[in-house]
Amino acid sequence: MPIDIAAHFSFTLERPSDVLLQFEAAAIPEQNILRQNTRLGRAEHMARVSAKDSIGERIWLHIDGEFRVDYTARVEVERILSDCSQLQRLNPHQLPGEAVEYLFDSRYCQADKLQNFVNDEFGQLDGGARIVAMRDWVAENFVYTPGVSTAETTALDSFVERRGICRDYAHVMVSLARASAIPARFVSCFAPGVDPPDFHAVAEVFLADPTIDGGGAWHIVDATGMADPAHTVKIGVGRDAADVSFMTVFGMARFDDKQVSVTPVD
Repeated sequence: MPIDIAAHFSFTLERPSDVLLQFEAAAIPEQNILRQNTRLGRAEHMARVSAKDSIGERIWLHIDGEFRVDYTARVEVERILSDCSQLQRLNPHQLPGEAVEYLFDSRYCQADKLQNFVNDEFGQLDGGARIVAMRDWVAENFVYTPGVSTAETTALDSFVERRGICRDYAHVMVSLARASAIPARFVSCFAPGVDPPDFHAVAEVFLADPTIDGGGAWHIVDATGMADPAHTVKIGVGRDAADVSFMTVFGMARFDDKQVSVTPVD
C-alpha cells in the first residue's frame, strides 16, 4: 500500500548560519520512492551528503532570514516483517561491525543506568521475547503527553517521569535494549496513524536472522503503538535523536510553522 507524505515547515534565522536538514524518505531497498518533490527557500549554499549508515541524505544549507521547506512524496513500503518474539539475540562477539556502536551509551540513552532494572524485570527472558516484553512494559507504564519533555530530556528522565512523546518512548526502548546487550538505534520516520500528525520516532533492534547462519537484521519496535512497521517510512537512523533531527541549526533561529500529513493510498 503506497503512503502519501506531505511535510511543510518554516523558520527564521537571526543572522547567516549553517543548517542541517534531514526530512526526506530514505531511498533504501525496503521502501520504494514512487515520486518525490522537495522545494527549498533561497540559500547561499546547498549540498547533499549521505546520512548515518547510508540511510537517507542530509542537506547542508547556509542561509539567512526566513526559510521554508515544502516536501511531498509517495512511498511504497516493501519491508520483510518477522515475529520478534521468536527471534534470538546475537552474542556481542557475533555482531557485525556496523551494529557494535549501537550497544553503547549515547547522549540521550544511558543504558548502563538501567541494567539493574532490566535484569530484575526481564531477566527470565532473552532475545526478541525480551524486546517484546520491554515494549509492552513501556506501553503500559508510560503516558503519551505532548509538552512535558524538551530537547534536553534523556531516556533516564523519561523513565523516571513515565511520560513523554514518541522521541522519549524511542529513547527508553533503545536504552532498555542496549542494557540487555541488544543493539538498538533511533529511527526518525513517517507513519500513518500518528496523533497528532508529525515526524515520528521509533526504535529499531538488531536480532538474529534465522534464514542466515550467523546473520542478523534490524526490526522496528514502537512502544507508542502508533506506527505499524509494515507502513512505516524511514527518514534516517542514529544513536539517538541528536543524530537524526529533521533540523539542526548552528546559530539562533525562530521556528515558525510545521505541518505533516501521512496518508495511506487505497
